[in-house]
Amino acid sequence: MFRRTKTLVRSVVASFAVTTLVIPVHAQDESHSRAQALLPWAYALNDPAVEHEQDDGKPKRVPGSTRSFTLAEIRNLYDPPDWHPDDHPEMPDIVARGRKPDVFACAYCHLPNGQGRPENTSLAGLPAEYIVQQMADYRAGLRGSSEPKSIPLSFMLAIGKAATESEVAEAAAYFSSLKPRQWIRVIETDTVPESRVAGWMYVAVEGGGVEPIGQRIIEMAEDLERTELRDDRSGFIAYVPVGSIAKGRALVTTGGNGRTQPCGVCHGDDLRGLGPVPSLAGRSPSYLVRQLYDLQTGVRKGRWSPLMQAAVAQLSVADFVALAAYAASLEP
Repeated sequence: MFRRTKTLVRSVVASFAVTTLVIPVHAQDESHSRAQALLPWAYALNDPAVEHEQDDGKPKRVPGSTRSFTLAEIRNLYDPPDWHPDDHPEMPDIVARGRKPDVFACAYCHLPNGQGRPENTSLAGLPAEYIVQQMADYRAGLRGSSEPKSIPLSFMLAIGKAATESEVAEAAAYFSSLKPRQWIRVIETDTVPESRVAGWMYVAVEGGGVEPIGQRIIEMAEDLERTELRDDRSGFIAYVPVGSIAKGRALVTTGGNGRTQPCGVCHGDDLRGLGPVPSLAGRSPSYLVRQLYDLQTGVRKGRWSPLMQAAVAQLSVADFVALAAYAASLEP
């Protein structure tokens, strides 16, 4: 499968390079980060040896859609494919097409239904106030990454600086109006498929065996070919260590004997959010672990970040895994 459905990474980066957006130098040139040493599975970096499929000009299709797109159309950062337009309200221009040359279409990375992918996040159903605040934090340079080579984060930093307040407000209103759905299937296991990183996410190695999961979460596409075609009806699998969901539930509900605070105080007893505080239920566990670690290291700042600093200060990698596994397993 890996060779048959080669990634679109290089074409995406090439498309990005021809715009006037600037990737910060540190995003490409920093040496091996501590985050990469501790949590390489959360801060997935592309394998430079991976090739991408050339566009043969033939139309591609996905199940349940009458539409077709060529690879060139699928890779268009300013007019990404909308396979299932009846699944969501009409997208505002900034979401559907962006604004050349400074702002990519939001739907390219986060998908028309707002569900997103492991390298970014789900926006569906988040409070508009929260989305607006996070974009303000990007604009102010307050949301960084513990992995300096994170290209998706560099994209957001550049877009955050370029997007206008009205564009942000339109996008926030759209994504907050969407109903999140079950997007990630969490499976507890001792072993996982042998995998490698392609397209900023893990994919199974063709002909590979299995390996111990260890203290990791391995998040992969349910159907890699459909995911690479940006089909927003095809979700993800998150493999987590056996027993991690129960451990996460205990941490969330009790605080783990003082290691943290019960998460429901701010995020609601069902982790579906309270007011402007975001929902955690059903979210990408890779994303959640990155945010926990970024908050712990202090690279994620902003208006509401101080509220989380004490909560994450004493958490270990095992705690991150447990919390993210439990939250991801919940109905959004």
